[in-house]
Amino acid sequence: MLNYFCVSTYNYMNLDYLLETVDAQLIESRNRPLNPAEIIILRGIWQYKTYNQIAIEAGYSPGYLTNVVAPELFGRLSEVIGQHMSKKNCRVLLESHVSTQVTPETKPVKQEQLGNPAKVSQDTFPCYPSGSIPLESPFYLKRSSIEEQVYREVEKPGALIRIKAPREMGKTSLLLRVIDHANSLGCQTISLNLEQVDQAILSDLNQLLRWLCVNIARQLKRKPMLDEFWDEDLGSKLSCTLYFQEYLLESINTPLILALDEVNQIFEHPQVAKDFLPLLRSWYEEAKRLPIWRKLRLFVVHSTEIYVPLELNQSPFNVGLPIQLECFTHEEVQQLAKCYGLDWGDGEEIPKLMAMVGGHPALVHLTLYHLSIGKITLSELRETTPTTMGIYRNHLQRHWATLEKQPELATALDTVVHASTPVALDPILTHKLSSMGLIKVSGDRAAVSCDLYRQFFTKRRSSQI
Repeated sequence: MLNYFCVSTYNYMNLDYLLETVDAQLIESRNRPLNPAEIIILRGIWQYKTYNQIAIEAGYSPGYLTNVVAPELFGRLSEVIGQHMSKKNCRVLLESHVSTQVTPETKPVKQEQLGNPAKVSQDTFPCYPSGSIPLESPFYLKRSSIEEQVYREVEKPGALIRIKAPREMGKTSLLLRVIDHANSLGCQTISLNLEQVDQAILSDLNQLLRWLCVNIARQLKRKPMLDEFWDEDLGSKLSCTLYFQEYLLESINTPLILALDEVNQIFEHPQVAKDFLPLLRSWYEEAKRLPIWRKLRLFVVHSTEIYVPLELNQSPFNVGLPIQLECFTHEEVQQLAKCYGLDWGDGEEIPKLMAMVGGHPALVHLTLYHLSIGKITLSELRETTPTTMGIYRNHLQRHWATLEKQPELATALDTVVHASTPVALDPILTHKLSSMGLIKVSGDRAAVSCDLYRQFFTKRRSSQI
């Protein structure tokens, strides 16, 4: 009992040491290190706080921490320690694991030695590719022409920039670099991810606009002061506009970058979307009339995989600078392969990989990662890819789930994958399948994007017949 008390007290007094140890062991197991949100959760657990308390203090949505961050965190930690972990037993298991696994002679690398944990781990060997690519990562493939275009646009007063693409194409990774560039210019930057917003808030325009105003005020380190500007007689849209103009923009002397990521989350609430999106457009238009609105530069980032009927003249999606992210080219894949330590030169590997995954950024990164750690060859990979047990299973099953909900899309895709030449489809179905990244379009003809999709969806459809 005494020994456990000493261990527990030692680790309680040295939480930073424990986090460094866990980080080091995650890296050793070829996993990514702890991110800021995960560290916030662990510190909150050590202070016996609820998810709600942790979220409020850190400015996160409770639902985001509970349903997104925590499950992935505990899943990765469970793999490291070999026991199932939850919020309830997290502290006991980690303290016990660190006390038995790390001796004074085998202390973890200190934070000051690590510098940037992500950078060290990636310089040593690649981390499993998941989500956005950190700023310091050597595995980010710079899209020079696009980035230069966006960097020029962000310096223009009242700019609105729209970044769109199917999921997993690199939108958030690009946004991180745009925000970093804006910071270097002396702009004030606000980044909000609509995935962190509770559905109850997203489904109510008034609550959504209040959420927006509160979060921006907090990031600007100002009191929210909503009640002073919110007027039921004026309505929530005009109240929000006046709040921006007379409270937020009046209080700053530098450009304000407002980056809204995962805006497609709001598409699932059509009535709210039809009010919220035109509001963004109106702020862009106000910059042409009122100098104060020229301080605001808007970034709207969204997936093209969610569809909702929107009037073109009422949404922000036909104004401003549109940025459409495309698949990697042959040369870009070859460059990225070198980053992963694969010296393919002018061999046949790149064409084979391009034929298999079509240059899709997430699939290319995933492929190169598995090849770089030497657990599988490209030939072996090609044999297992179109199965539900292959390395692309999560990506493929996500698309399959969408197609099951929309039989007309599944039928249209079935027509494409079985055709030996490009075929003509209904324009609406062509647009939807193209927006998902499943087909490529030339003129009025569609062809499947890559062999991976052709093989997988052919087998899945055949198994249902």
